[in-house]
Amino acid sequence: MYYLLALLVILLDQWTKWLIVKSMEIGESIEIVRDFFYITSHRNRGAAWGMLEGQLWLFYIITVIVVAGIIYYMQTEAKDKPLIKISLAFLLGGAIGNFIDRLFRKEVVDFLNTYIFSYDFPIFNIADASLTIGVILLMAAMLIEDKKEKRKMNGSH
Repeated sequence: MYYLLALLVILLDQWTKWLIVKSMEIGESIEIVRDFFYITSHRNRGAAWGMLEGQLWLFYIITVIVVAGIIYYMQTEAKDKPLIKISLAFLLGGAIGNFIDRLFRKEVVDFLNTYIFSYDFPIFNIADASLTIGVILLMAAMLIEDKKEKRKMNGSH
């Protein structure tokens, strides 16, 4: 079930990127909610906010290691921890979604453009959003697991 969630993220990510590439010119922007949300066709040859631009080999290596680690952790440590598995599924889907772009396009297609309190947040995509959701859920799951462990330790004394 968790791998299905990762697959859904990958499919949604790749479908939306395909729509952007097929129907918009780079730099073209469509206003959805004035001064808040736009669909803007953008390409990123680096990591978040364009960092490490042109280092594709590094992204390939890191992504393969991260994906292997996520799958290993899902199969072992997270077995009876559904929230951790959900967070890892989001991380897995996001990592693979952007990996596919880097592998086949040599750049990542970004298109979600938001303004938060008039700050033009860097343009992102579904895979990036999935990675962010995964990290937030993982932090929440780790806090919950930590509290469970502390309760167990306090209850056994």
